[in-house]
Amino acid sequence: MGYYFSTILNEKDFEKAIEKVTLELKNEGFGILTEIDITQTLKNKLDVDFKKYRILGACNPPVAYEALTHEEKIGLFLPCNVVVLENESGEIEVAAVDPVASMIAVKNEKLASVAQEIQQKLKNAIEKLG
Repeated sequence: MGYYFSTILNEKDFEKAIEKVTLELKNEGFGILTEIDITQTLKNKLDVDFKKYRILGACNPPVAYEALTHEEKIGLFLPCNVVVLENESGEIEVAAVDPVASMIAVKNEKLASVAQEIQQKLKNAIEKLG
């Protein structure tokens, strides 16, 4: 089983791609709690140049709440990470973690439907971008 799903965007402008990803996630009930600019972080900390790479921490509050009521430590898997990166070909790719794959390690049957719901919402957002 894979641990993510992804698509290549038609968009060539990285910042516009971030806006589109954020909008599609919002349409599926997600907000962005964190945004980590890996490119800038690596430049600041290590003085290295790295491709355009941003991690968006997406959260769907009602579903996150439900998951937390079933499994107290599920916060270790929250928020759902969505990566926007410029790949080797210069294309902008968007990848989202597969929450169903993540939940295998948790071994709590009550989380199965929650993970499937989030998986479908993330897939919907990613598919609309491609």
